[in-house]
Amino acid sequence: MTPKQRSRARVVQALYQWLVSGDDIKKIEQEFLNQKEGKISKAFFSNLLLNIPKKIAVLDEIINSSLDRDIDELGPTEKAILYLGVYELKFQLEVPFKVVINEAVELSKLYGAEGSFKLINSSLDKIAPELRSIECS
Repeated sequence: MTPKQRSRARVVQALYQWLVSGDDIKKIEQEFLNQKEGKISKAFFSNLLLNIPKKIAVLDEIINSSLDRDIDELGPTEKAILYLGVYELKFQLEVPFKVVINEAVELSKLYGAEGSFKLINSSLDKIAPELRSIECS
């Protein structure tokens, strides 16, 4: 894994912890920054982790439009991965949409329920043309 890929994995883990525990996001950030295994891009990690919760309402709305069920029916791992993917599609325009989708699918294979990568891929495939119309055309 590259430092950015490892950073994304840690963002998913930290968002999972936040979703399940409701702990303060800054406290969770410090816990994850203090981990020693594997090099991460700390600025990239912190930017994603601290900004995703600020945009939860927007992200929920975008995600809900791509699902055949309510987002609250998803597990915390799938939610965390979708939050990361949709945040990157909407706000990290320097990351190509295909990279965002691929990274999210790989994270869902690593951390998600069996077969959850299909839901992640389908959802992000529907969202990408809406948020990246110029890039996707």
